[in-house]
Amino acid sequence: MTAGVFEVLGHPQQDRASRVKQLHELGFTWADLEEEAYWIDQTVAMSRETYAELELASSQLWSILDKAARYVHRNHDLYRLLGVPQILWSMLDECPLPESGFISRYARFDFAVANDGSIKLLELNADTPTGYVEASIATPWMCEQAGLSSPNERMKELVAAAWSEERPDTAACVAYGTHLEDSGTIEALVRHSNLEIRCVDCLDLWVDKGTLKDKDGRAIQRMFALYPKEWMAVDDGGEALAYAIETGRLALFNPPHSILLQSKGLVAAVWGLHELGLLFDEEEREAIAKYILPTYNKPVFAGNFVSKSMFGREGGSVRLFGADGELEMEDRDGFDSSVMFPCVYQKRAELAKIHTSEGELHLLTGMFVINGTPCGLLGRAGGLITGNTSHFIAMGVR
Repeated sequence: MTAGVFEVLGHPQQDRASRVKQLHELGFTWADLEEEAYWIDQTVAMSRETYAELELASSQLWSILDKAARYVHRNHDLYRLLGVPQILWSMLDECPLPESGFISRYARFDFAVANDGSIKLLELNADTPTGYVEASIATPWMCEQAGLSSPNERMKELVAAAWSEERPDTAACVAYGTHLEDSGTIEALVRHSNLEIRCVDCLDLWVDKGTLKDKDGRAIQRMFALYPKEWMAVDDGGEALAYAIETGRLALFNPPHSILLQSKGLVAAVWGLHELGLLFDEEEREAIAKYILPTYNKPVFAGNFVSKSMFGREGGSVRLFGADGELEMEDRDGFDSSVMFPCVYQKRAELAKIHTSEGELHLLTGMFVINGTPCGLLGRAGGLITGNTSHFIAMGVR
């Protein structure tokens, strides 16, 4: 069914169980979650022209946000505006900034791409993005069946390049072995890295005199973790972990400064600098005006805006306000991190609507940036707020 720049292809096959089994064998083990269909057995085709612009927008915004993060670095007033917990300031100040374009080597933009093809950035997940298995494994599989090209084919080689630079000895997530999505994500990344890396549970880690160790007492020197860095401000062992990083006993991948990119407050900082005519050149200002929504750290809008925690994830803390400024909708499924971190306020953007086997849904378009290169589409379909209850739908290019 045609819907502007998007077209939904195919119909779900009757024998879903066998297809879910095939995906399971490929490494995507959560196509169905608690008897709910997370994966939609259809494929979204994006026009080649729209994809080309999305790739360009991602490249431009990646450079712009990297520049802004360097501007913020070691400025404690700006750390505070970005909601960065004070316990992490010394770590950010002392650790050297990575080279340009590589503050994060594993990130994902979330875009609102409307049915008319207009593109607006919603946020950057620069610290611990998930959706990697859906994008790198399930999406090419679906695109091949639908006769679409998939830019996601490059994701594995770019992961290998990124991990060959960072060379972690350990990959970690919370509830490793029982949490399907997070466990499957780090296992796929380790497999695609072509390195010998041990997977562990974050809850089994401990710090011994500044050295991070696993449950067997093995010292960890370089670690990739699906562990949001802002959690160090609230976890019991967070201060000790920050100290291990600050003193050079532990190298994290993504690096510590990815928290600056992760904060939604950085988008507000970019918009503010743009309005003041500071930092950015003419080409960058044009990209900001075209692709970034007006975003502030105060509720300056009369209506049609969104509020969200600077470190909200999976839709948690998102509230939509209507034309008259009244609360229209809020996410009640994700964790509301606005109780711990300040909020940003952003003009609302239009998401494309697509007709699927699960009904008419709003489409959120993700674009992975791995080793500094935009490389992979992630389609998620759901309500106006894309949270934990949304569906995964593969996206390709026609």
